[in-house]
Amino acid sequence: MDAYHAAVELDAALRSHGHRVTRARREVWDVLVGADEHLSAQGILDRIDGGDAPINESSVYRTLALFAELGLVRESRLDETATWELFHDDAAIHLVCADCALVIHHDTDLVHDLRRALEQRSDFSPVDIDVRVTGRCHNCASVGTQMA
Repeated sequence: MDAYHAAVELDAALRSHGHRVTRARREVWDVLVGADEHLSAQGILDRIDGGDAPINESSVYRTLALFAELGLVRESRLDETATWELFHDDAAIHLVCADCALVIHHDTDLVHDLRRALEQRSDFSPVDIDVRVTGRCHNCASVGTQMA
């Protein structure tokens, strides 16, 4: 998503629900749009250039909570750490490196197949499916083989 369309999407989403577009909200959004990885609240704060009026950690948390409520972002829990990313549907499996914590989105039809199977074979209708597979990324796996 380019920066212009991302800004328009944020403005429309906030205003359609009666919220203002504040500097803190815009800064958090810009960081998430530009990120190619899951970020913790502290990671987002670290990437914000506060200039003369720095944004504090509580503003980041409030902004993330609002964005999640509006369906703009997704929260993922990896151990005790919450990480954030722009919203995407359930089609991605999160591949998490146990060594460096890299998160790779692997798009697959398997998640849709799982949803269909649950709906057809059980008395359960899933709202959100978050599949996480822990292993080692290519870089960490190759380092491990070089040390052996």
